[in-house]
Amino acid sequence: MNTTAKSEATYATILAAGYDMAAAEGIGKLSLGELSKRTGISKSGVFSRVGSLEALQSAVLDEYDRRFGEEVFLPALQVPRGLPRLTMQVDLWLKKIGNETARGGCLYTAGAFEFDDVPGPLRDRIEAGVMRWRASLRKTVLQAMEAGHLRPDTEPEQLVFEIYSLAIGVMHDARFLRANAVPRRAQRAFNRLISTYKSFNDLE
Repeated sequence: MNTTAKSEATYATILAAGYDMAAAEGIGKLSLGELSKRTGISKSGVFSRVGSLEALQSAVLDEYDRRFGEEVFLPALQVPRGLPRLTMQVDLWLKKIGNETARGGCLYTAGAFEFDDVPGPLRDRIEAGVMRWRASLRKTVLQAMEAGHLRPDTEPEQLVFEIYSLAIGVMHDARFLRANAVPRRAQRAFNRLISTYKSFNDLE
């Protein structure tokens, strides 16, 4: 293995360990010293690869974005616009944060509680990620309204708020209560929620 490939492999090891640590304990718990212990790489070696704790936190969130795109966002784009896409987005998201308790669910949702009153670049980054996903959900809600799948008096911001509130409940029960029934309850809750917004023309 040449020097460049070895350096890239070392960085990948550090990033993977950092991702797992953030998922299990929170992105605010990341530390270069702890990563050094977990990876067996010297602290100076960790620092030389990631540059700083802030850079590592950013890289971990970048990795979360990449995985989220592969597991939730892109698959949802493969189904028809409107309610089918919204349902797929929410279903995949809730399964991700409800089933992968060992990997911490959503770093942005968890991070919002970690850094709700801690001003700084990391809070800004987390807020931007939260708002980006909420904007995506809102766009899909609007498309569902345009397609006649949801009632014309639907308030997109209200529906997105309710979906987000459901996701927070899923994370709470999955991570804190270790409740095995979370995926089933989440699906039932979303089905009940969306039924109140469905257009009469779309009811079967």
